[in-house]
Amino acid sequence: MGNKKQSASVRRAEKNLTIGLPRAMLYHRYGALWETFFQQLGVNVIVSEPTNRRIMEEGAALAIDETCLSAKIFLGHVQTLIGRCSYILVPRITGFGVRRDMCTRFSSLYDLTCNVFRTSGQKFLTYNIDEKARSDEETAFEKMGEFLGFSQKEVKSAYKEAKKAEADQRKKQIRQQEKQYEKPGMKILVAGHSYVAEDACVGKPVLDFLEKSGAVVIRADLMDRKDALKKSTQMSPTLKWEINRELAGSIQAQKDKVDGIILLSVFPCGPDSMASEMIIRKNRGVPLLNLVLDGQEGMAGIETRLESFLDIIRFKKGEMGRG
Repeated sequence: MGNKKQSASVRRAEKNLTIGLPRAMLYHRYGALWETFFQQLGVNVIVSEPTNRRIMEEGAALAIDETCLSAKIFLGHVQTLIGRCSYILVPRITGFGVRRDMCTRFSSLYDLTCNVFRTSGQKFLTYNIDEKARSDEETAFEKMGEFLGFSQKEVKSAYKEAKKAEADQRKKQIRQQEKQYEKPGMKILVAGHSYVAEDACVGKPVLDFLEKSGAVVIRADLMDRKDALKKSTQMSPTLKWEINRELAGSIQAQKDKVDGIILLSVFPCGPDSMASEMIIRKNRGVPLLNLVLDGQEGMAGIETRLESFLDIIRFKKGEMGRG
């Protein structure tokens, strides 16, 4: 125990303790929580730059071919942080209870990252969430803060402020999303993980094209998560993956308020491929486009598919040929 306390003190005493946050995967879900937590502890934070072609290609070179595009992008972001910070945060999140599992990628990502960069000399930081094993988020953050050498009181206070910042950001996002319905124009519900929709090189070009084409984009991932989870049981009472349940519930809640739905995912995501098939089968009659991005196809082909989809909706609404 004495050695543990001593090593924690040494970690805290490190000059310019800096935590690197890869701008990929769960950063788009927990970014405000992470940044506020470390800042409240007086720790410096570095966030990698938005995804670009170089980051994507370098990440792909570090991964096996079967790895999903989002994980490849994540490795590319980690690569840009190597040597620039004391630790790079890679959480290990398994699940939040019964039928509330995360994709296995999130429980293995820390070990995968440590292995890929094992010769870099870079240190990595993690926290473990598995509520089936009685390891919840608050407990995980307390252990992580204590590992860095901070007192339990300091860590609890930082976590409290971080949860407030996270909740405030989420409320703001939901309010902004609800205002989208007030705008004139064709409403398109885009259902994809935040780390896909917000990625500068993957999902954002799709959203930008839709908006330039006159569509009003509604993001399924920006609905209240508890409400979405409740709604998801109407579409599937057995869907097990937490984020896919949220997206399914959001679609269930909003499908009658929009003109069309786009399922936005990356190749080859196992949970998305199964959930998307279920969503398609249960929403026959609704204009729906299943758009799977692989990082190889240029935007020209994607834009053609999006244009065709929007034209189908316009035709259905009797708007084709109008000025």
